[in-house]
Amino acid sequence: MALVILLVCGYFFTEFEKNRQINGLLLSIFYLCDTKLLTMQTKILIIGACGQIGTELTAKLRETYGVENVVASDIRKLENDVVNNGIFEVVNALDYNQIEQLIEKYHITDVYLMAALLSATAEKNPAFAWDLNMNSLFHVLNLAKAGKIKKIFWPSSIAVFGPTTPRENTPQYTIMEPSTVYGISKQTGERWAEYYHKQYGVDIRSIRYPGLISWSTEAGGGTTDYAVDIYHKAITDGKFTSFLSENSALPMMYMDDAIKATISIMQADADDIKIRSSYNLSGMSFTPKQLAEEITKHYPNFTITYEPDFRQKIADSWPASIDDSSARADWGWKNDFDMDNMTVDMFKNLKETIYK
Repeated sequence: MALVILLVCGYFFTEFEKNRQINGLLLSIFYLCDTKLLTMQTKILIIGACGQIGTELTAKLRETYGVENVVASDIRKLENDVVNNGIFEVVNALDYNQIEQLIEKYHITDVYLMAALLSATAEKNPAFAWDLNMNSLFHVLNLAKAGKIKKIFWPSSIAVFGPTTPRENTPQYTIMEPSTVYGISKQTGERWAEYYHKQYGVDIRSIRYPGLISWSTEAGGGTTDYAVDIYHKAITDGKFTSFLSENSALPMMYMDDAIKATISIMQADADDIKIRSSYNLSGMSFTPKQLAEEITKHYPNFTITYEPDFRQKIADSWPASIDDSSARADWGWKNDFDMDNMTVDMFKNLKETIYK
């Protein structure tokens, strides 16, 4: 089938050169051919599909590549859209054989490894966090090394930075001395990703997610989760207690932009991916106080108080803002959302779906 489509596209290209009056029609045909070939050649497995990022990533990948070409998986089977709206398999990210069997069963080409224990949760169970975050990565790296898959997406995080890192406009290459289990595992993962690419030619791609904000999925145990919960509390209670201090600036990103970046880097030409550890990525940066002020534009009586807990120490070790110029230059990254239009979209969707 793919050969037939290629022959048809080739024929029309020849005709295009002969008669440029059908330019618009041919461009449309080329687009359809290219899209069809993309979906025919790409079979995706998402590991950790029911998590904060995986939930929305699964929906977008199904929309982009077709439901039949995307296999969602997680450690448990929940009653949600990830499970009900497409192919779903229960898989343990720590079980190499289970992952290998799924790859062979569905002829998987691309793996998105989204399973991980996040920063605040990982501090409570460091041994398991290290096991999950590292060994799941080793499994997919070794499967790629063996030629069983073509591409890997593995997310890193701003947690790779530490208290000795320059906090403002943190560069792509800088001091990295993480002080959390999550950050240590992610920095180690970056080194292994780079190693497997250089030594074995493994096509692994990664971005360092900042704090992520979404209306459709609950917070997943991260230090930046206040920026999700605050919107819910503004609607339900009219007040919020922040576990970070009022001036704790952190890099943030709306989930729509995070999903866009994830798919964009995987669709980019391999030659454009210059960095095989992980790319800095940024959308915006703000403090709890600044976000509260933005919310009062929509809920004038909204109030916020501050009771910093153990997560404050984690936040203090992370950058306040990020330089993501390498991602913008190499594969064309560009964010769509800032704090203003993100807040508008958050309230719109929360009121239309959850708080009707």
